[in-house]
Amino acid sequence: MGRRLRYIPPGGCVVEITNRTLQGRYLLRPCQKLNELLIGVLGRAQRLYGVKVHAFVVLSNHYHLLLTVESALQMAQFMAYFQGNLAKEAGRLHGWRGPFWHRRYQHILVSDEEAAQTARLHYILVNGCKENLVSSPLDWPGVSSTRALVAGEQLQGVWINRTQERFVTPRVKKNSSLFCEPERVILSPLPCWKHLHLGDQRQRVREMVSLIEAETAHRHRAEGSRPLGAREVLLQDPHDKPLRPKWSPAPLFHCVSKQVRDRFREAYGFFYSAYRQAADRLRAGDLLAVFPEGAFPPPGPFLDPIRAPG
Repeated sequence: MGRRLRYIPPGGCVVEITNRTLQGRYLLRPCQKLNELLIGVLGRAQRLYGVKVHAFVVLSNHYHLLLTVESALQMAQFMAYFQGNLAKEAGRLHGWRGPFWHRRYQHILVSDEEAAQTARLHYILVNGCKENLVSSPLDWPGVSSTRALVAGEQLQGVWINRTQERFVTPRVKKNSSLFCEPERVILSPLPCWKHLHLGDQRQRVREMVSLIEAETAHRHRAEGSRPLGAREVLLQDPHDKPLRPKWSPAPLFHCVSKQVRDRFREAYGFFYSAYRQAADRLRAGDLLAVFPEGAFPPPGPFLDPIRAPG
């Protein structure tokens, strides 16, 4: 039970998902090629597995996704496809071989409270500014949903069909455009904003962005500092890593009220207890142990085949 269980409440939930590259290296450093591929991978994963994407940002060494998923299985399939293909394409582009991600992705449940959902949207928007990289969320040169949320900009990318590419001659392979397929990411409004007109949703995001810009400018004036800037971000070596990487434990839930947090904690507690009881029975040899709905049972032990006498 060392790992946090993949738990999604029945009926689905909003989740914030994040992960970091190995040692925090800048393997996701923006460039036009990676930006196109990243949107393509995200868009294809969304189309194949049907998750709702509300907001996202990809910095040079980590990402944040705000999604609605229906089950732990849907989330796992989507994330396996997204992370696996992103690691392959970014590794290929930046000449990186070996492990790409620092650990398993973290998922945090977000309650249906408006304050909780808008707080997570604000957190995603402020990425890049709070790290002193840019002065506005709109200035980030990498992939993010900010411009799409503010002005409806299309999130169009490219998927490269590596399966077809593998079976052609090197001469044909040089023309990579033959294997490119367009993909796009479609954003859905936050569940708490579904009743709002699209123009009102965009106005609220614009207000968030303006507030972030003002707070960022005030902080730099107070500290006598300035952001690194988009140009310097683009010049970073993808194999480099920060001198002082920031690590912080992730909570299980993003909630506002104690009552909602207690409900989440109680539901997760029942799920955890049922899973542990089933795992203990399985460990004791009961191969018919029943795990709670929506759980991933641990892999069973290796069964040595019975050898015939003689």
